Amino acid sequence: MTTANFSEWLAICETKARYCRCLDTKDWSGYADCFTRDFQLDTSGAGGYVVAGRDEAIRMIRGSVETAKTAHQVHSPEIEFDAHGANVIWAMQDRVVWGPERIAKMGNAGHTGYGHYHERYVKCTDGKWRIASQRLTRLHMDLHESRVS
Repeated sequence: MTTANFSEWLAICETKARYCRCLDTKDWSGYADCFTRDFQLDTSGAGGYVVAGRDEAIRMIRGSVETAKTAHQVHSPEIEFDAHGANVIWAMQDRVVWGPERIAKMGNAGHTGYGHYHERYVKCTDGKWRIASQRLTRLHMDLHESRVS
């Protein structure tokens, strides 16, 4: 790996670190800045659906976890560069504790999930790497029982 490639590799890792931090701290502006405007989100492999456009994806994600306590961790990136960007697979774990209004709807108090993010990154005109597409796959989920009041 060349020094230039390592610099780009590191910049992609920093984008994903910011993604996790902003999502978990509910910094929606910072989170949105991790994506291209034409971002495509595919959670169909994890029980969800496909969403086109950054604004629509943020609206969906925010509506899902706004009142939840979350912790997202990623590691072991597999990064492959090409002439137009990079394809990245991240091992991931997420912990979600639903807010009171979601517990009844979800039928559980939250989950700890394990899986992978499959992402496409592009370097934008401002020099930042952003996520152009993301597909979430799950290997396993531990559901946590609802709390009794």
